[in-house]
Amino acid sequence: MRFVAGAALLPRGLRARVLGWTLAILIAVALPTAGVFIWLVDSTVVKLGTLFAEKQILFDRYRGLESLMREVSLAETVARSPAILEWAQDEADPGKAERGLAELEHYRLSFKDQSYFVVLDGSGNYYFNDKDNNYEHGRRRYVLSRTNPRDGWYYKTAALGSGCHLNVDHDDNLKVTKVWINCIIRRGEQVLGVVGTGVDLSQFIREVVDIPQTGVQSMFVDRNGAVQAHRDPKLVDFHSLTKDIKAKKTIFLQLDRERDRSALATMMEQVTAGGALVRSRFMQIEGRQVLVGVGYLDRLGWFNVTLMDVDQIIDRRLFVPIALLLAVMLLAAAALMTLLFKRRVLDRLARVEGGVQRVQAGHFDTVATDSGDDEIGRLSRAFGDMAKAVGDNTDRLEQMVQERTQTLERLAHLDPLTGIFNRRGFERAFAAEQNRASRAGHPTGLLLIDIDDFKPVNDIHGHHAGDKVIVAVARRLSEHLRNYDICARWGGDEFILLLDDASTASLSSVSAKIIAAVRDMPVMLAEDLSLPVTVSIGACLVTAQETLADAASHADTALYAAKQSGRNTFVIHDGTSRGEARHTPLALG
Repeated sequence: MRFVAGAALLPRGLRARVLGWTLAILIAVALPTAGVFIWLVDSTVVKLGTLFAEKQILFDRYRGLESLMREVSLAETVARSPAILEWAQDEADPGKAERGLAELEHYRLSFKDQSYFVVLDGSGNYYFNDKDNNYEHGRRRYVLSRTNPRDGWYYKTAALGSGCHLNVDHDDNLKVTKVWINCIIRRGEQVLGVVGTGVDLSQFIREVVDIPQTGVQSMFVDRNGAVQAHRDPKLVDFHSLTKDIKAKKTIFLQLDRERDRSALATMMEQVTAGGALVRSRFMQIEGRQVLVGVGYLDRLGWFNVTLMDVDQIIDRRLFVPIALLLAVMLLAAAALMTLLFKRRVLDRLARVEGGVQRVQAGHFDTVATDSGDDEIGRLSRAFGDMAKAVGDNTDRLEQMVQERTQTLERLAHLDPLTGIFNRRGFERAFAAEQNRASRAGHPTGLLLIDIDDFKPVNDIHGHHAGDKVIVAVARRLSEHLRNYDICARWGGDEFILLLDDASTASLSSVSAKIIAAVRDMPVMLAEDLSLPVTVSIGACLVTAQETLADAASHADTALYAAKQSGRNTFVIHDGTSRGEARHTPLALG
C-alpha cells in the first residue's frame, strides 16, 4: 500500500481530475434528483401515514370508549349502591340479601348484556343472572376457591383494592366468553367483593374492532400488552388476569425486532403519562414495515393499537413519474461518466487487470507495466515490483506453512500434561503397528493401566497433586519400555501400552516391572509429603486382525478382574469371558 499513499500526496494528476469530474457530475445529477425523490417519498409517506394513524387511533379510541364506558359507569354505580354494600357486609341477613339481589336485577336490565355477576368476599359465593333470567331461582352459582386456578381472577382483582378493571376471559362454569368489567365493592379500606357485567366478545369485536378498512388492523391490549380484543380469536389472550406474563399472547410477540418491542413499550408509557394522545412509529411485523399507532383509554386501562400497511393505504403508483425522472437522470450521468472513465481510466486499468490475472495464475515474472507518468502508470510499475516480491515470499511462506503444519500435527497427537501420546495419537500408532505386525506375522500386546484409588488423591490433595501423580506414572512407564513400544494416556488416570512382538510371558514380565516401579517409589508431592501409588493392569495379546476397540475391550475385562482381585496387581486376558491372574504382588510395606 505504500505506492498508493505516495500517489495521494500529488496535488495534480489523473486521480485529481477524475475525482473532480466525478464529484461535479454526482453533484449536478444526484443532489436535485435525490432531494426531490427523498422529499416526495419520505415526507409524503411518513406525513400522510402518521396523520392517518393519529386519526385512526382517535377514531378507535372514541369507538372503544363509547362501547364500554357506559357499562363501566353502571358497574361503578352498582358497586357503590347502599343495598349492595349492606348485603356484602351481612350476606346471611335474608332482608339485606333480598334488597341486594333486587338492586342487581334492577341494574341488570340497564346493562347492555342484561347480565350481572357479584362475588361476596366473606363467603366466596358467586351470583350470576343472564338476560333471559334463567337463574332467577338459583342466582348463587358456585363458591370460589383460592386453590382453583380458574378463580384467580377474583383474588387478583380484589388485591388491587379499588376501581374497575377489564379482563377478557372464558368462564368455564357459565360457558361464556366476554369482556368482563370487574368493579371492586369496598367500604373504607375493606374490600367486600367484586361486582360487574360482561360484554359479549364477538359483539364487541364486530362493533369496535372488525370494521373493514384496507390496510388497517385494530386491536385492544392491556397494560402488559396482552391482546384483549382482535378480529382473530386465536390472538386474544384469554384469562389474562391470572396468567404469568411469559404465557400471555402480547402485541410484543407480533414484532420481529427487539428494538421495536422496546420502542412500543416506550410509546405506551408516553401515552399513559398523558404527554400525547397518540404515538406512532414504523415497525417490522412478519418482515414488512408497518406503521404502529398507540392510544390510551385511561378509563378502561387498555391501549388501542392500530397496525397500518402504508403500501396498501397510499398508492405507490403516485411516485412512478418521479422514479422515471430519476432513472433518466441517472442514465444520463452514467453514460457521461462511462465515456470519460473509459477513455482516461478503464482502458488502462484493463491492462493492469490483465497483469493481476497473470499473478493470480501464479505467473509472477510476466507482468506487463504501464509507461504512463500518472497514478495508473506508477501503480502498474509498483504492482510489477510487488508481484516479483510476492513470488519470492510465496515460496518462503509455503515452506514455513509446511513446517508449521507438521508441528501442529505432532501437537494434536500428544498429551499436553505428560508429553506422551494422547488417545488420537495412540489410535494412529496402533493402526500403523498392526499393519507392520500383520506383515511380520507376530502378535502384539496391549496393557491397560489404571492408577488405584486416584479419586481420593484429587479430593484430599487437590488436582495439582493428581497431575503430579499422573506425570510421575507416565515417566515410570516410559522408562520400562523399549524404543519401539508405544505408551499413551488413554484418558483421566488410565494409560495404555502397545508392546511389539509380545507373548504371555513378556506381558507378565512387563506388567510386574511396571507394578513394582510404581509401587516401590512414592510420588513426592512436596518436600515433606510423599504419596504411595499403585496401579492395576489388564493385559491381552492382540492378533493382526483385531481392532483397537476389540483389544481394548479384552484389556478392560482383565483390568476389571485385577481391580476385583484387590488392586496393585495385573491380569492377562485368556481369551474367554474371564481373565486369568498372572501375578500377585507383595503387600505394601
